[in-house]
Amino acid sequence: MAGSLSELVQYRKLLLMILVLGIGGTHLGGFQLSVINYTSLYIQKFINETWLERYGSALHQETLTLFWSFIVSIYCIGGMIGCLCSGYLAAKYGKKKCLLINDVVLIIATLNTGFSRRAKSFEMILIGRFLEGICAGVCMNAHVQYAGEISPKKLRGFVNVTSSVFLALGKAVARVLGLRDLLGTEDMWNVLLSFSGFVALIQLLFLPFFPESPPYLFLQKGDKDGCLKAMKQLWGEENCRTEFDDMVKEKAVTKGTKIMNVLEMLKEPSVHPQLCTMLLLLLSLQLCGLSAITFYTLEIFQTANLHESIIPYVALGVAVSELISIIFCSSIIDRFGRRILLWGGYLLMALVLVLLETSLLLSDRFLWMRYCNVILIFLFIIAYGIGPAGAVSSVMNEIFTLSARSSAFVIGGIIIWLGLAFTGMIFPFAVMTLGPFCFLIFIAVLVVSSVLIYLFVPETKGKSTFEITEEFKTRRYKKKRHQTVENNVTEEKIYCTKL
Repeated sequence: MAGSLSELVQYRKLLLMILVLGIGGTHLGGFQLSVINYTSLYIQKFINETWLERYGSALHQETLTLFWSFIVSIYCIGGMIGCLCSGYLAAKYGKKKCLLINDVVLIIATLNTGFSRRAKSFEMILIGRFLEGICAGVCMNAHVQYAGEISPKKLRGFVNVTSSVFLALGKAVARVLGLRDLLGTEDMWNVLLSFSGFVALIQLLFLPFFPESPPYLFLQKGDKDGCLKAMKQLWGEENCRTEFDDMVKEKAVTKGTKIMNVLEMLKEPSVHPQLCTMLLLLLSLQLCGLSAITFYTLEIFQTANLHESIIPYVALGVAVSELISIIFCSSIIDRFGRRILLWGGYLLMALVLVLLETSLLLSDRFLWMRYCNVILIFLFIIAYGIGPAGAVSSVMNEIFTLSARSSAFVIGGIIIWLGLAFTGMIFPFAVMTLGPFCFLIFIAVLVVSSVLIYLFVPETKGKSTFEITEEFKTRRYKKKRHQTVENNVTEEKIYCTKL
């Protein structure tokens, strides 16, 4: 960690850019996903009061719940639309312009949610949440790619993980500001919803002072001088030569290759191994049991006889634990590599879930085990943060060339947003049906994911994109060669039988 800190002093301009990118990137997504939980009661009351004032009658509970569900789900719909647009926008205008335009739209969105209370219009909340979803879909994809492309090879793991750090930071900030001592009150809920607009304004003011990503400038725009200038600005004079040579090799290999759209990428056989790897990583992340832990957290805290006023602060402690563990992951990922953090993290999470499952089943018999449940929740979140939470984004950024990266992140983003919608709709019913036994499903997913990652996902630590692509080609060639040999042996056996 000391080595990483000394390098960050050397790359201080890079560190500043990471900060500016992060607060207007995944931080916003994490904040917006979490903050809605702290305003739900106030927004539902506001909808009911507005309806009563307009039409003279209160809403039925079913209709009110429908309105609230629409406010929650429209964010995910906007996220998928933004995700679909992000690949085209990033490829055409670059990540920097894409984020700046996104900041303007987000400020407009938060003005809608902020002034909805004064205007007595819950429709403005719907419009604001929809636009915020679009902005989240765009900025989360653009931020992760941008961070990966501005980092030198030796710090690439650290810089890639910062997108996960800011996502966790956004969740923690939402929990802090959502406390009733701060903005989580009936008088301030609209200000709480609008906080992300202030953060977007900070990025809008400071991002123009930083360069576009060097790979985008050189590989896509052919701007060698602009690329070298950006590299020197971020990494210094002495550290850009090797990185530039790797870009020259990548350009030579991809010469004549245009930026692929989603359909072209799906039809291109050479990127199918990378797509399968990304699919494995994202599905395992979506089904790792984090949603189950989140769902059961409040119940577990209540059964542990924690005072009602203390529970929000304990829940904040869970969010802070996730943040600290991901920061720790960023400091070790370039030393230990990505694979061991992935498969080792999933195995550790599976072990914790086994213990939690056992503890939940025995809690009624042994009351002291209820406190073990609280400790195991913290351990699960820490294992999640140190392992897959940071390593997944790093591997996804490293396995695709520039020509395929934007479309790959569109596909990945759609999987994430669909996963959020699916778990939000289906998981509560699974809990009602299975109860604590739902953890058995996640234990199986974690073990299978760990084995598949150990067998099939290559290590990307310290390798250029060109080297990683070649490794996938080698694996694909070996597989084809093995199949050809097997076919030849079968033909020889048939021929011998005929003789």
